[in-house]
Amino acid sequence: MIEPRLTHPPELLLKAQGIRWAIFDVDGVLTDGRIYISERGEEFKAFSTLDGHGLKLLASFGITPVVITGRDSPAVRRRVADLGIGHAAYGASDKLAAATQLMATLNLGWDTLAAMGDDWPDLPLLMRAAFACAPANAHIEVKAVAHHVTQAAGGHGAARECCDLLLIAAGRYADALRGHLTLDGGGP
Repeated sequence: MIEPRLTHPPELLLKAQGIRWAIFDVDGVLTDGRIYISERGEEFKAFSTLDGHGLKLLASFGITPVVITGRDSPAVRRRVADLGIGHAAYGASDKLAAATQLMATLNLGWDTLAAMGDDWPDLPLLMRAAFACAPANAHIEVKAVAHHVTQAAGGHGAARECCDLLLIAAGRYADALRGHLTLDGGGP
């Protein structure tokens, strides 16, 4: 049996306790922020499998992952669907308004929200969330309001770091890890 190696300061884990839903931006958080456009106008994005697994773990251990993005593309919709994320807002010019609508749908509040963003459009969410997280390559103003800045950059495991932290704070990380050590996959 292996024991979890990942740790965080107790005061950070206390701040992240009680989270029941988590909003993630896409460009710059779930991707590295670059947008590839083919000569035919097709948009391509690269997503980290680490981030994807982290989002699935959140959902399986009772924290609802949500995507709110200022852009809309078939690539993003496909990735969100592949991950089984049931709540998303695409092309949201006002992320706070989109979050408020989803909050009503989920019957949850700001006091149980974690949010992860990387640029100014994310600031209203980050400032209202109970726990705010930013990737290492986020804009300096976003890092300044974040409770936690990840070591990894957006699109390179930053969202996974946030997910792992939330799972530790919820007391579920060790269970998640141990569930992956069984032959049948274990876990929830």
